[in-house]
Amino acid sequence: MYLRKRLGHGLVKQNQEQSIWIHAVSVGEVLSLQKLIQELRTKHSSLKINFSSLTNTGFRMAEGKLQEADNIFFIPLDFACIVRKYFKAFSPKVLVLAESEFWPNLLRVAREQRCPVILINGRISEHSFRRYLLFKILFKKILRNVAHFLVQTEQDKERLEKIGIDSSRVEVVGNLKAEIELPLLNDREILSIKGNLNIEKGKKVIVAGSTRKGEEEKLLYAFSKAKEVKDDLLFILAPRHPERFDEVEKICQNYPFVVRKKTQVSSGEKWEILILDSIGELAQFYALSDIAFVGGSLIPWGGHNLLEPAFYNKPIFFGPFMKNFGYLAEKFVQSGAARIVHNENDLVEMFLIKDGKIFSEMGKKAKETLNSLKGATNKTVEAIEIMMKGVNQISK
Repeated sequence: MYLRKRLGHGLVKQNQEQSIWIHAVSVGEVLSLQKLIQELRTKHSSLKINFSSLTNTGFRMAEGKLQEADNIFFIPLDFACIVRKYFKAFSPKVLVLAESEFWPNLLRVAREQRCPVILINGRISEHSFRRYLLFKILFKKILRNVAHFLVQTEQDKERLEKIGIDSSRVEVVGNLKAEIELPLLNDREILSIKGNLNIEKGKKVIVAGSTRKGEEEKLLYAFSKAKEVKDDLLFILAPRHPERFDEVEKICQNYPFVVRKKTQVSSGEKWEILILDSIGELAQFYALSDIAFVGGSLIPWGGHNLLEPAFYNKPIFFGPFMKNFGYLAEKFVQSGAARIVHNENDLVEMFLIKDGKIFSEMGKKAKETLNSLKGATNKTVEAIEIMMKGVNQISK
């Protein structure tokens, strides 16, 4: 079924006068576009918004979170003959790509169809940059099909220029993920969620989100050391990938703690370690935490999104490997909203939560820092509107 959908089966031609096509890869990118799509719908009620994703989790998240989109589908396989079916069906005025999704045939067919392409929330990671430089001639040819680049930081702009993109086509507007909109939970709602999870009053909850292989052992060892000193601690582990839920459960069982999966917790059942084995709930768990640890950062992966805990006023911790979110990580550390854990002792100190007042102040600074980063959505909407009017031409 997945393959059939990516081959264009079931496509229906639209008769909409104005249509755009927005593409994002997975869950994080989908969530970052919520406010943007809401703004587009508010300002252009008759606009047909077609939204594609690559992953199953991204597709499911889009179906649940992007109610303003008219059509949600999997991105076609990158063959020109298949891609043309989609352009024929949608007749988009603009193709909008999120972050760093450069599909050669998709871009080539867009150019062929005289459909301008705009990259939004652009980010050129260190790894991607090295690859682009290595194959500079090839990527320059691919990227000439993008009319305009809206990027997150000056560093992203500089990297595109070094690849050979003219500076007039690149604009720094900030990070759309800073526009994050999550459910606001009051104290009563938090207590209710804690009650459903059997979290007793007075317990301190540490949530480690989007953890990757090689991190759980380090976190669990630090947790076990902290528990020897402070017994009122509870640890919630949220592995990045669902296929690792069982593996992480086995790792946890090597320690003398009561371990449960979130989906299997029964009423009144006590636990010390909880594995979040569901999709799309991590933000809610950050909301009920006392401390938030961002995974993918204790190993050379590059870290994950730290803005969800910031939205909920939580003190943020992460390891030394945050290059994927380097600009944001630096901002949060500089403002006093986040701390880097460099070693085992730092991890144990994190779990101990020795000075609640300092951590509470970190949480306030996290929300303030997040608010200071906002503004990218309006600039992005304006750029898309300009393209819809045909002002930006496809580059020669």
